[in-house]
Amino acid sequence: MKPIRLDGRSLTRDRLVEVAYGAQVMLDEGALRNVAHAAAFLAEQVRREEPIYGVSTGFGSNADKLLGAHPLRDELPGATPSGRSLHEELQRNLIISHAVCVGEPFAPEVVRAMLCIRINTLLRGHSGVRVETLQALTAMLNAGVVPVVPQLGSVGASGDLAPLSHLAIVLLGGGEAFHDGERLRGGEALKRAGLAPVSLSYKEGLALNNGTAQMLACGVLALHRLEEWLDTADLAAAMTVDAFAGRLGAFAEEVHALRPHPGQVESAAHLRKLLAGSTLADIPYHLVPKFRPWLPKSWDTPEAQALGFDIGWDWVPADQRHGREKFYTRFKPFRGGKKHQPQDSYSLRCVPQVHGAVRDAVAQARRVLEIELNAVTDNPLVFPDARAEHANALPTERQVISAGHFHGMPLALAMSYVKAAIPVLASISERRLNKLVDPATSDGLPPFLIGNEDATESGYMIVQYTAAAIVNDLASRAHPASVYSIPTSANAEDHVSMGANEARHVLAMVDDLGKVLALELMTAAQALDLRRDMINAARDLADRADAAALAAKVQGGPPPGAPGHDAFLAEVEALRAELAAAEPFHPGEAVAAAHAAIREAVPFLGRDRALDIDIAAMLALMHDGGVYAAAHSDD
Repeated sequence: MKPIRLDGRSLTRDRLVEVAYGAQVMLDEGALRNVAHAAAFLAEQVRREEPIYGVSTGFGSNADKLLGAHPLRDELPGATPSGRSLHEELQRNLIISHAVCVGEPFAPEVVRAMLCIRINTLLRGHSGVRVETLQALTAMLNAGVVPVVPQLGSVGASGDLAPLSHLAIVLLGGGEAFHDGERLRGGEALKRAGLAPVSLSYKEGLALNNGTAQMLACGVLALHRLEEWLDTADLAAAMTVDAFAGRLGAFAEEVHALRPHPGQVESAAHLRKLLAGSTLADIPYHLVPKFRPWLPKSWDTPEAQALGFDIGWDWVPADQRHGREKFYTRFKPFRGGKKHQPQDSYSLRCVPQVHGAVRDAVAQARRVLEIELNAVTDNPLVFPDARAEHANALPTERQVISAGHFHGMPLALAMSYVKAAIPVLASISERRLNKLVDPATSDGLPPFLIGNEDATESGYMIVQYTAAAIVNDLASRAHPASVYSIPTSANAEDHVSMGANEARHVLAMVDDLGKVLALELMTAAQALDLRRDMINAARDLADRADAAALAAKVQGGPPPGAPGHDAFLAEVEALRAELAAAEPFHPGEAVAAAHAAIREAVPFLGRDRALDIDIAAMLALMHDGGVYAAAHSDD
């Protein structure tokens, strides 16, 4: 793979993901010239003894302390000059003192993304780092040296000070790093990679640890996966709609043209595409039988006897049709699984509105992340070619400017928005799953989606438990960290973003969202098998038998010889004829393809078995993109 060129201006989210998962990088020569120009300018200002924050002054509450020409202890009587450079010492100490994060380390892909982001922003030439330092950082990334960065310790104040210090300390030969999967001391990891530690010059420590790289890396990787889950969520919803023999009118193009939120319009269009060709959706109510427990007398052929269910309808007597005669002429007087109502529940017909709102939240976050990817986020900012605006102003005041680009609030609020959206998407997925397993809401499917003919099986009962537990956990984590600032650095940083916590939460929450969607897909596949097979079993019976045989599946009709039996049998015959004339019922083509991919990994549940293996297989299929790819194989 060709290395990805970094120039400080053109890094994209997709390119960053590639680097996160192993791609090499190279530095643009033109950008390096700008880097060298800024570094030379900064060195000249130091030579002129200009007061510059973090270069010739201390940090934080020590910003009013200017560095001397030598350590004070060199002035003791009889002291031997130490030869120490206070400017170098300041930058080194900044890194080693700030690397104080705790907890489990970030995954390698997060740390590689952090390194790439840091290199890219420094290439803008406004940070004052030397070319050789930037090259050393790049060599570390390309050599597969991955610093150990514990996850807890950033408040998003001067950016991600502590996590980025864990990146930089390895460059100095300290800290810890992974190399070839082995956790080593930083110096040893560099040595094994054929690299040597570096010494920092003016402002380089501040440039390396002042910025938003941790929160940005977490945010980009989270959205990369979340965008996949958005499409997968639409697919799960479409499969559930087919399993319900649901109504498609709520997804019509003309409907969403009246409220054209971009995400909503996109989700509706996606659902229409996924459900195209379905003969289960919009099926007449009376053609949908409801589940009845299998009994030895349920079926009359060996093929039908192999089914795990019986089917049936309830007949609506003539004296109960008062005022509804026209309806029962159009939709025959049989109540099966599908309720006689023209609209489905919210969790089905409001999919575009809910999924679409999440899409819009992600789109807003994406806009913020894309700006941040090529932004300069350290402090102070170096403008070597600037001139003073006023005659009495010092040129340095326009050439080295202390500002606040390190502040993580743009990212923090974007992540807060996404953080709130994730449990919304998970919640509606769990509600659809629950509708499938609950016989009170499943429109005639068997309880917990299993025939349970011997009363020994629980089927998909606890799958919903697991989904509910995850949704609750996601909801409890959705409180926005961005609204809760805790001042730091002796109150010099008196308003912080907590953006690092937000982005870290989102990254973890996205993974858990995928688990809920996987559970819905598994459940929807089981329900779809049952719905399709139940309707087709009714069709097959209608095709091979007479009205009397089908009437045996109908409850509430007058028995043979009773008044009204002939009229009842005539209505059953009309039902039989319509079923027999129908083609085999099937889901939408894309849904069918996704269902087939699921069935290769997760077999139909005819009898209880250990579902943990199935869930693991389903999660692997989702993470590999196999389900989504199957549904979009014609794209």
